[in-house]
Amino acid sequence: MTTGLRDDAGIAIARRRLGRPGPFPRSFWLAALLIGGIALALRLVNLANPPGVMFDEVYYANEAQDLLQHGVEWVPESGQPEYVVHPPLGKWMIAAGEQVFGYNAFGWRIMAVLVGVAAIVLLMAAAWRLFRSTVLAAAAGLLVALDGMHFVLSRIALLDIFLMFWVVVAFYLLVLDREQRRARWLAVVEAGGDTLRPRLGIPWYRIGWAVAIGLACGVKWSGLWYLLLFIVAATVFDMGACRTAGVRHWFGESLIPAIGWGFAILGLALFAYVNVWWGWFLSDDGYFRHWYAATHNLPHDRPIDALVNLVHYHETAYAFHTTLDQPHRYQSWPWQWLLLGRPVAIHWDPGVSCAADRCTAEILLLGTPVLWWSFLPALAGLVWLAIARRDGRAWLILAAALAGIVPWFQSMPEHRTMFYFYALPAEPFLVLAVVYVLGAVIGAPHGRRRFVGSMIFGGYLLVVALCFAYFYPIYAASPIPYTAWLDRLWLGNRWV
Repeated sequence: MTTGLRDDAGIAIARRRLGRPGPFPRSFWLAALLIGGIALALRLVNLANPPGVMFDEVYYANEAQDLLQHGVEWVPESGQPEYVVHPPLGKWMIAAGEQVFGYNAFGWRIMAVLVGVAAIVLLMAAAWRLFRSTVLAAAAGLLVALDGMHFVLSRIALLDIFLMFWVVVAFYLLVLDREQRRARWLAVVEAGGDTLRPRLGIPWYRIGWAVAIGLACGVKWSGLWYLLLFIVAATVFDMGACRTAGVRHWFGESLIPAIGWGFAILGLALFAYVNVWWGWFLSDDGYFRHWYAATHNLPHDRPIDALVNLVHYHETAYAFHTTLDQPHRYQSWPWQWLLLGRPVAIHWDPGVSCAADRCTAEILLLGTPVLWWSFLPALAGLVWLAIARRDGRAWLILAAALAGIVPWFQSMPEHRTMFYFYALPAEPFLVLAVVYVLGAVIGAPHGRRRFVGSMIFGGYLLVVALCFAYFYPIYAASPIPYTAWLDRLWLGNRWV
């Protein structure tokens, strides 16, 4: 296999398309430090308020403590293992905070803060490597830091922030994997195309994102959609690099390795996923831990029974998820999520005091409205730019954004109970869509268009920041007059 690129012009084009962006500049690290610091400070303020469990913290904070004490979820009243339908990794991560800071509100929420801020910085790193712009990377980080849904979920002990974190980790490693594979093809081109194929080496980035997406599934099964998407994306990236390098039969030459890598990635992800159940494997008390032996009157487990029992556990959990149709006051449908049609009231206290006669404090799981209502036009613009520019980055961002929302539509005919916060894994990519379009609005580095575009860019960020500040009291349970609370219910009873 030779590349067929011999002329200087062809090699120059390949170098431009396959070249790596290089190390992060100092400006990026300053921006990451500043925005990460802002995000951390915002999330740490009054983190332990309110002091008790809120919403589904009643499950996950307690189950995290169970893991520390028993290795599995537990029902103290009955002294029996508890049947749960989500994998344990997210609860183990919550438990890490409880282990260090104790079983209290700060302890079970601090890990959500830390991984939420880490996800912001990682998204900035991925944005810089995609766009090669500190300004656009900083905008992506700032928009996530000032998003109400991300803010609320990174201050409470729910699982979704941990799912999003591992998806962002996998995405960043996928971007680095793309760079590494393209750089190896560039080395072939610059060697004159006489090398049979790129040099062999351990693909640490590919192994890393396969493991990370397996860990995402170890928090919630909805990470599976990103596993499938990233396998397809890696295949497309490899084929594109092979074609850019000038390989004449690039599709056929790439197909067999792509199939092999697909199975390898699935195996790595499955290995990572199974290992998050280590507490269940090591325990004699896990739910269904000895199911096969008990139901077949065997005196003890066979060597294979641990996996057999885990498969049975998953069969019952899958049946639960696919038949979950119990009505809930705050349930919503996927088509409502980008419209903010039904946010979730996490906490409500009408008995607080403030300067007014009647006051209230609330935590409303609501994305920053100006930001979320810009997602749909941004996605439309992204589609246009992806087609017009034939830009694989735009298609990747679009697919990653839709992977967090579109699969949930299949559950609508069965009336499965769903909530707005299921959209959190898509939120970083929706923000990247906005940033990509804003980058196109800024345009060329010089001229009047650049000035006008920069004004629009800066004005948009300012409006989002002001909107977040306006809604901050109902993101953080700050006591405010009842009338001020009503003023923030822009969609009336749909936000109550």
